[in-house]
Amino acid sequence: MTDKILKLREVITENLRIQRHSDSVTYVDTDSLIFDLRAKQNHAVFARRGCGKTLLMFKSAEQASDETRTIYLNCEDFKRHSFPDVLLEILESVFFELQQNCTGWFGKKKRLRQIVQEVISDISSIKERPDETSKQITIEENRKNSHTTSASASAKHSGLNLGIKADKSSAASIRVEQAFQEHQSKLKELDKNLPGYKRKIREFFEISSKVKFVFIQIDDLYHLDRVHQAFVIDYVHRLCKDLPLFFKIATLRHASTLYVDRDGQPFGAQERHDFQPVSIDYDFGDFEKTRRRNLAILEGFGKIAKMSTKEISELFKGQGFSRLVMAGGGVPRDVMSLFLEILPSVSQGDGKIGKDDVRISSRSNFERRIEELKQDSQDQEQEGLLKGIYLIREFCLERKTNIFNISEELLKRNDQVRGLIYRLLDYRIIHNCGSALTHKSQEGTFQAFSIDIGCYAHLRKLEGRFNEIDVSTPQAKERMRSAPILTLEWLTKKQEAVPEEDLEDHLLSD
Repeated sequence: MTDKILKLREVITENLRIQRHSDSVTYVDTDSLIFDLRAKQNHAVFARRGCGKTLLMFKSAEQASDETRTIYLNCEDFKRHSFPDVLLEILESVFFELQQNCTGWFGKKKRLRQIVQEVISDISSIKERPDETSKQITIEENRKNSHTTSASASAKHSGLNLGIKADKSSAASIRVEQAFQEHQSKLKELDKNLPGYKRKIREFFEISSKVKFVFIQIDDLYHLDRVHQAFVIDYVHRLCKDLPLFFKIATLRHASTLYVDRDGQPFGAQERHDFQPVSIDYDFGDFEKTRRRNLAILEGFGKIAKMSTKEISELFKGQGFSRLVMAGGGVPRDVMSLFLEILPSVSQGDGKIGKDDVRISSRSNFERRIEELKQDSQDQEQEGLLKGIYLIREFCLERKTNIFNISEELLKRNDQVRGLIYRLLDYRIIHNCGSALTHKSQEGTFQAFSIDIGCYAHLRKLEGRFNEIDVSTPQAKERMRSAPILTLEWLTKKQEAVPEEDLEDHLLSD
């Protein structure tokens, strides 16, 4: 490999995962998203992992006005904390950050430090209290788990049961109720103290002469237990309300619960009422836009490595780059990671990446996504997700296609199907190809999805064995209208055939 290509590899490797305060490349902002996030407004950034949520947060903070400061919190740091201690940790982190920056942000006025310290001391005293309900929590969890087990056994005889629930399910509501009951004492204390916290914060800003606004960035919210997310956001939202504080959340849309209803009482923050959504997810619904965005990112890396756009394009042959974007699901981190993996294997030949080179590496990429799902998904849903992947993969192999349709009506009314599809979208096992599509053989509207290329990478020659719809072609949308429809009846019938043991091995077998 040439020195330029070696430098390109180094630049991409260093920027695959963005760290705070690290020198990073410019965010490719094709939709003025940095400008949006700089606004004095609450926001939630939604995208799959690897789409650049964290980078967008950092870049918007860097470009904030002189009178605005940003506090960054990553929920991965709190994911093993019990609730409501996770909320206490977040609150404490906010005020610690203010305290540590009092001099730099607000001058050396003694009262500023006193105000912050008073709040920190109060939060610390609540946090240090023993968890008197730990035994009760264990009992409730065991009772819930045993109920789930018995429900699962009976569901096998009544319909589809993968153990996956979406936000609107009754089981989710029950669990929210339990969480509230279990931690009511600490939550009551925090609720009682909230007006006092807000008075101190208001006094803090009245004294401050340099900074007039603070953005609270909460990254990777999905790492928190889903049943606790709405409570955390509810408190942060109430803390910010009527103060010069604004929250900026970044998370996976379908792995997050930002708003729940408890006995008619709303908890959390409601989209478009309490915050504005920002989507930075580019999928196969507009493949050309997704391809251009990924190419712009690669060319940006190339510019740092002193490579021209022509030199970047010469690293590919035929449909090599489009196939790379397909294999990466349109997700920039996955696309760039695959690029790094493939590049050494072609350097001994013509040095150009083609379709076959991508196909070979897409299998290992699929395996990594399965491993990521196992690490990130909550225990109670992991088995159901793996079963769902097996069923969808079998459906596509049986019908010899990479595209399948699901009725939008089914997605609306069935919690398990909706939960399965949306979670697999988040984990990039399947990819969105279009919505509100009409089908040539059935009435109604449908959403189209593609399975990951890695699911059928073992089919070296597709002709006669697999009818792949190339989502990069102009004819793709029309062909999707004839793609097979995945029905609830098929899933219910076939769930009995899912292997009980070594399911992951079956998923990764040829």
